[in-house]
Amino acid sequence: MIKPKSLALSYFFNPLSFLTAITQTTARGRGLPLDQMTTQTNVTWFNDYTQIKEDPADGAYIHGLFLEGAAWENSGEGQEGY
Repeated sequence: MIKPKSLALSYFFNPLSFLTAITQTTARGRGLPLDQMTTQTNVTWFNDYTQIKEDPADGAYIHGLFLEGAAWENSGEGQEGY
């Protein structure tokens, strides 16, 4: 499967189809049952998607999401914002 380094998920008409494809690809690649897979979202420290140099081990990087009435707390790599 060829995929970009980061994908603008908010541009999709049906973003759930992309998330389902990522889940299926991960399940097949690891030999895991699809019905026991879950989705986990981790916020990265990248400020711009062009800073991504390599693909993640599993899953996909996405960009283009937005918050309404909130903001991200920026922290360093390996740190969680609180």
